[in-house]
Amino acid sequence: MSQTAETMQAIVCHGPEDYRHERIARPTAGPGEVILKIGACGICASDVKCRGGAAMFWGSASQPSWVKAPVVAGHEFFGEVVELGTGAAERTGLTIGDRAIAEQIVPCGECLYCDSGHYWMCEVHNIFGFQREAADGGMAEYMRIPAKGRLHQIPEALSRAEAAFIEPLACGIHAVNRGDIQLDDTVVIAGAGPIGLAMVQVAHLKTPKKLIVIDMIDERLELAERFGADVTLNPSRDDVGARVRELTGGYGCDVYIEATGSPTGVRQGLDIIRKLGRFVEFSVFGKETSVDWSIIGDRKELDIRGAHLSPRTFPVAIDLMQRGLVSTDGIVTHEIPMADYEQGFRMATAAESIKVLLIP
Repeated sequence: MSQTAETMQAIVCHGPEDYRHERIARPTAGPGEVILKIGACGICASDVKCRGGAAMFWGSASQPSWVKAPVVAGHEFFGEVVELGTGAAERTGLTIGDRAIAEQIVPCGECLYCDSGHYWMCEVHNIFGFQREAADGGMAEYMRIPAKGRLHQIPEALSRAEAAFIEPLACGIHAVNRGDIQLDDTVVIAGAGPIGLAMVQVAHLKTPKKLIVIDMIDERLELAERFGADVTLNPSRDDVGARVRELTGGYGCDVYIEATGSPTGVRQGLDIIRKLGRFVEFSVFGKETSVDWSIIGDRKELDIRGAHLSPRTFPVAIDLMQRGLVSTDGIVTHEIPMADYEQGFRMATAAESIKVLLIP
């Protein structure tokens, strides 16, 4: 990548608990590449866990580090096209001044998964904000999108908050799709964080028979009700298992989508899901989770499905927001100057906030 003498501000990850506000070289576009002037970058729960040193990011005795530091953090970004490398306009259909967003993954295009169309499971698996092999992330003033990046144009009608929420919404859509929700299903979504609340809205559009949302924070449950939840439960005072069985004739829910990132959410789901139910695991965990696997096979014969990233759902997310079918009202709670990233990361874990955006 060629560089100019110009510099820009960025939040650079050097290691666990070692994120720094620095001035680094501003990128320029090579062949097929696009430079975005960043409008905002959200702080994801995975960013918080990575910064905190979670083993799944930094490795352990049994696995190498997934993060390739130093790297500019951030994958929930959008921006304005300010530079197009040779051939980039033809490849992307973008022009200078367009607002655009890139999917989190930069697929290699050559492995078994890319070759079979499953690009989001790319074996190389470069993700913005975690490995510099892809390109640095979006917590910066400018960002380079490589020639293999998957870009999408953002309509001018979408607000800054909506544009910044496309990536979390796209992830939520994929998780809900993995649940294969039917009209007569009782669906439980555990975790009403930013992506959980996106899932609530998308699941509501699927019109299940009953939509139940579980979270420990009442304000988030109130938002879930506004977004279409029929029943909300707070485990700090509600007997979740008893209530779900009461609402389902004693059988349990048909679909359980785990979006808490807590081992408790997994065990809870295995308890309240019915036999032959569909369990969708979305969360990124900060530590290992142990369960009685006999529940999955011998006792319930469950269909366990993972949900990773957002394959082919960015256009769907943009369309849903453009049509007013999904809202960010109440979800994007704070917009923080990028230089105040320390405050932003603290807010991202505070009960009074949901989605925190860093603004260059």
